[in-house]
Amino acid sequence: MDESAVSPGRDIRRVRKQGMAVIERRQRVRLAAAVAAARAGSPYYRELYRGLPERIEDPAVLPVTDKKTLMARFDDWPTDREITYHRVRSVVDDPGLIGTRFAGKYLVATTSGTTGSRGIFVFDERYLAVAGALGSQAMGSWLGFRGAVRAAARGLRFAQLVATGGHYAGFAGYTRTVAESRWRKRILKPFSVHKPIPELVAELDEYRPAVVIGYAAVIMQLAAEQQAGRLHIDPVLVVPAGETMTTADTTRIGAAFRATVATLYSCTECTYLSNGCAYGWYHVNSDWAVLEPVDAQFRPTPPGEWSDTVLISNLANRVQPFLRYNLGDSVLLRPDPCPCGNPLPALRVRGRSADILTFPSGHGKTVAFAPLTFSTLFDRTPGVELFQIEQTAPATLRVRLAVTRGADPDTVWRTVHSELQRLLADHDLPDVTVVRARQPPPQQPGGGKYRPVVPLAESRRRGT
Repeated sequence: MDESAVSPGRDIRRVRKQGMAVIERRQRVRLAAAVAAARAGSPYYRELYRGLPERIEDPAVLPVTDKKTLMARFDDWPTDREITYHRVRSVVDDPGLIGTRFAGKYLVATTSGTTGSRGIFVFDERYLAVAGALGSQAMGSWLGFRGAVRAAARGLRFAQLVATGGHYAGFAGYTRTVAESRWRKRILKPFSVHKPIPELVAELDEYRPAVVIGYAAVIMQLAAEQQAGRLHIDPVLVVPAGETMTTADTTRIGAAFRATVATLYSCTECTYLSNGCAYGWYHVNSDWAVLEPVDAQFRPTPPGEWSDTVLISNLANRVQPFLRYNLGDSVLLRPDPCPCGNPLPALRVRGRSADILTFPSGHGKTVAFAPLTFSTLFDRTPGVELFQIEQTAPATLRVRLAVTRGADPDTVWRTVHSELQRLLADHDLPDVTVVRARQPPPQQPGGGKYRPVVPLAESRRRGT
């Protein structure tokens, strides 16, 4: 079948009605096509796959890739040979171009994710269409008929808690979406996670969203505000993302907002990777993605056991292929069918717990920051290659930096210091000290998770 003749949404519905055997067959066909496209258009993959069989349907045949390696070979990585690091970087460094179509057809997104190392990614129209269709499918399943009716009665207003001011996937995608759809512009509104919680509370109270989607750590803070009586919203659905959520976390959020709570496990490299169910499992969208739990030597980890890391293959994005890409998270694949009835592979994750940083404020109060508040600040700062921010005392932050080739370390530090001081001052924390470490960030552990943000308790345990 020519997939271009069928809309992604229609294809997803048709394939999933036919069961796992058809889904798995479609996955193998798409993997073979993705590998062939990567070989044909990308000098990096053509070199990497030299000597491999002509047709590959088993991902285990492929070598492993990772962010650091792909970024180092950026100009050889894309299948569109007009895409170069210099051209994409000129877009990334211009906030006025957020969400615009690079080269008239691609979306650019940046991330430091949970690795601390910056990634610059380019997504084609095929990927965006698949991601949109899978997102709509997930939203429909989470809301159900009654939830959809209730959300419509509330004006179908979506609040997106995102990092603004940079080319982050959530904000860049929002900017592109509302620029190209008047209807979506009426129902979608971004709320910056960089704002102080009292300001965010006031804005959400005024907007009264039917659906809240955003960083899990920020939603946890908002749940506390709701329970304390300072926030007064009544969403139908709350979707925390970005960090792993425990059952206790989702129960607390659901009780605070009296809403359905749905989770997802994804990454900028594959935003549609999986969706959560009511039993606390993430179901992999395996018709459009491959997920492989593996040990430190990249050998398969049996279901029911925690992996050292996980490899993913994005089967939709052809312009900048992610094939057997080392994501770094530890996951556990469910060995038996999920009681929710969803036949797609189900997993749990323990590699993305949020590290909340708290600081003393006036009148005996504390101010809390989600780790991605800091990560996204560094992500949008030109010249930052790798960072680590560590709370070494209740009112002290130590910053380790590695800068990109050609960048001046002192200039980058002055920019980082200024941005951090502005962030802290906006949250009424002018007395927090930000110091520059003499040492660079520690090396990323093989097969493990790098800690870009280290809270005070962890810092004390390390004795640093």
